[in-house]
Amino acid sequence: MDTRIKSYLDLTKEELYDLLALRIEVFVIEQNCPYQDLDGVDKTAYHLITNDGVATVATLRIYIDNNNVVHIGRVVVAQTHRKTRLGRLIMSKAIDWSKNNYSEREIHISAQQYLDDFYTNLGFKSTGKKYLEDGIPHQEMIL
Repeated sequence: MDTRIKSYLDLTKEELYDLLALRIEVFVIEQNCPYQDLDGVDKTAYHLITNDGVATVATLRIYIDNNNVVHIGRVVVAQTHRKTRLGRLIMSKAIDWSKNNYSEREIHISAQQYLDDFYTNLGFKSTGKKYLEDGIPHQEMIL
């Protein structure tokens, strides 16, 4: 497995295409949530991409919002690579990278509620703010 973190400007066309295709495959098709994935944030984000030698199998993005808060989002692992601890690996790499590049800042996520234990085990704590996003229960969490 090859995992890299790159800025939007450093992504190749193929990498950008592959990460967007994976997000659509999981979020739009598999989870049946038609939404506007291209929200402008990708252009200022850093993108973690994991490739298994054949295809992009996991990705996420890290960005700073207008309030100078670090966010990790669009966390996705291909169905073929779930239950392999790849999700934990990419989140750990994103957390470490964020701490090294944005020290002293909290890290915020918008987590699907069914993944509460997963994110809690990584050190995130719920803020108590729960909401529906695209019909899926989510919660705000902070590390």
